[in-house]
Amino acid sequence: MATNIGMMDSAYFVGRSEILAWINSTLHLSLSKIEEACSGAVQCQLMDVVHQGTVPMHKVNFDAKSEYEMIQNYKVLQDVFNKLKINKNIEVNKLIKGRPLDNLEFLQWMKRYCDSINHGVVHNYDPVERRVASKGAKEVAKKAGVPQTSAKFPVAATKSHSLQTSRKNDVINGHATNQAPKPARAIPDMVAAYDEQITELKLSVDSLEKERDFYFSKLRDIEILCQAPEIEQLPVIEAMKMVLYATDNDTSVVDEALTFISEHYKQVETLDTIPEEFEGILKPETHKRKIIDNIDVDVAASITLSPRQRLSDASDVGGSPLMTY
Repeated sequence: MATNIGMMDSAYFVGRSEILAWINSTLHLSLSKIEEACSGAVQCQLMDVVHQGTVPMHKVNFDAKSEYEMIQNYKVLQDVFNKLKINKNIEVNKLIKGRPLDNLEFLQWMKRYCDSINHGVVHNYDPVERRVASKGAKEVAKKAGVPQTSAKFPVAATKSHSLQTSRKNDVINGHATNQAPKPARAIPDMVAAYDEQITELKLSVDSLEKERDFYFSKLRDIEILCQAPEIEQLPVIEAMKMVLYATDNDTSVVDEALTFISEHYKQVETLDTIPEEFEGILKPETHKRKIIDNIDVDVAASITLSPRQRLSDASDVGGSPLMTY
């Protein structure tokens, strides 16, 4: 179950068109932009699809326009997450702003989650009927073009259809030879194409801004680490600061940093290595110091001896001092 998935998961590479097609086919809607789902109502019904009867659809507002009304929808969604023990953070403040990238990422997660339940297979679910209890369901049905039932008035429907057919035939017969076809839908098609381009540009800008903020935060963390008193004097840290604080025009900063580290370690190796000509001088000096130290130890020991011990030592060397001749 995809409750927590990483940003590099394949779910976040699903395109905007595929997400919109999935929502429209599953819920019988006619969304044309990702930001149209920012109210949270679509997400609530998507959860109702995979967990039928879990979402109180009478609390969902499909006509939510103010931020307060949208927040109420997300509260319903959060309650459902809590009930199902789904550990997913809903960034409500970002979603209600209608930014395409934020809403696209959340809907990508929703699709991944819904596909993980019963392999995305839905049984015996009527989305239009489930929306009847929700506020704004009629407006949604009109936008989606849901056909209304006409079983009660079959005769009237047949008559109106025949009248429309006859009028169309009259128009065709009377004016077909005099009028040339006009591209009536040329302008709306152009507007739709421009809207799609604008949406793609917004998504691209949002993605770049998010990537910029991510790497800036990483660089800031590295800067704070380099300022720690315990390590800020290390040559590696100094080299990292050279790279961090370099200007845009300084292209050789990496080479300079590497040279700085290399020279430092060369100096350390020079200090650690003692030339052979100095080793011959130091060895006799060390030997003399050992002899002097041994003499000093003997003198100190003789001073600390008692008179009896001194007499005993003298007797050992030159005979007893009490011997008479």
